[in-house]
Amino acid sequence: MVYRRFSVGISIRILAITGLIFLAVWLFYTKELWLAPGILVIIVAFLAGEMIYYVNSINQKLARFLDSIRFADFSSSFTTDSKMGQSFREVNQAFNEVMEVFKQTRAEKEEQMLFLQVIIQHINTGIISFNAEGKIGVINNAAKHLLQIPQFRDISDLGKLSKKLLQEILEMKPGQRVSFKVNPTMHLIIQSTALKMGGKSWTLLSFQNINAELQSNELEAWQNLTKVLRHEIMNSITPISSLVDSLRTILDEDSYVQQEGILIKKEGFLDIQEGLDTIANRSKGLVNFVNAYRDYTNIPQPKKELVSVENLIENVCQLMKEDLKSKEIEVHKDLNPENLEILCDPDQITMILINLIKNASESLQNQADRQIWIRAIGQGDLGSTIQIEDNGPGIVPEALERIFVPFYTTKKTGSGIGLAISRQIMNLHRGSLTVVSEPEKKTVFSLNFR
Repeated sequence: MVYRRFSVGISIRILAITGLIFLAVWLFYTKELWLAPGILVIIVAFLAGEMIYYVNSINQKLARFLDSIRFADFSSSFTTDSKMGQSFREVNQAFNEVMEVFKQTRAEKEEQMLFLQVIIQHINTGIISFNAEGKIGVINNAAKHLLQIPQFRDISDLGKLSKKLLQEILEMKPGQRVSFKVNPTMHLIIQSTALKMGGKSWTLLSFQNINAELQSNELEAWQNLTKVLRHEIMNSITPISSLVDSLRTILDEDSYVQQEGILIKKEGFLDIQEGLDTIANRSKGLVNFVNAYRDYTNIPQPKKELVSVENLIENVCQLMKEDLKSKEIEVHKDLNPENLEILCDPDQITMILINLIKNASESLQNQADRQIWIRAIGQGDLGSTIQIEDNGPGIVPEALERIFVPFYTTKKTGSGIGLAISRQIMNLHRGSLTVVSEPEKKTVFSLNFR
């Protein structure tokens, strides 16, 4: 309606100007009049100026409206602007309605922003954001309380707490999650997220102090370890103690004192010999257990280097070739991409792969169809994964929760230390070792590198 009225107004003015010009020309050339054409020319000039003002007024009104939006100034009002007549009252009303919508939208966004700020300030997880120049954008109370850094304005100020922590954070990739022990009372889990805001790149960090949880888990681990140690030691010491008492009884009952010395019956001698062999075997078993515990607690730090996953898997398969062939196990390899590389200690990761493939081959002993799949999957910034899958009987849910516990084993001849060491090696690589199993279908162990 407004546009139609504006068009009609412009059209009337153009027709009037055109008609007056033709009339002035006609009067000048046909009637040879001077005064009337001069007056008509003045009227035409006035109408042209009025039309220019008419058009400029709406342009100025639109410019003022757009400037209000541009600078987020929604306090302007067009209600009293009636210089252009009644035809543009609808324009004023439309502008005011749009301004009101923008004002309401901004108010809602401000409320949402305030709500988010309140949430951020009240959560227990520390939150910090910083841009490419290192300037801090958002920092909540939890982060201030956790880090205890006065005047925290730049991410470099984190070096006041720990220079190694600052270096670790600056080297983090988006989506990466790291664990860092700052001091005996602070063990941080840090997660990084990248985002763009206002045309600038920002990094969002979340901090959690898991020291209390670690202490609780450590206490529980020590309690479990104590139970295992007590169980193994009692299993060895109890029969040894019993055998010593039995041997003492045999010596008292089957030995005779003579001038040449002490004689023992043959039957008693054989019993003593058998008892000593048993003591030796149990003592050897106890020594092996202690050695296994020593191996678990003395894993060296990994010496990382960029390694071709294809070469790594080929070396492991070559080492296991004869064993797998004798058990009639078929191995399938799948790498995506084929030139995938990971940063790791090749010797330690080889040891894990050998252990996992050996476990898989042992689980396939009673299977008619014996298959092992070795997969390597690259996921860019999300890291890489190496999977060992077999189609064996799987692992029951009860055992699945405990197979990584040191000295726990489901095998009669196992030590229960292999998977525990493997997981600890992956933790030292800042990765993880996980397992998924479907009984009577498959078992998949995954080495996750970040």
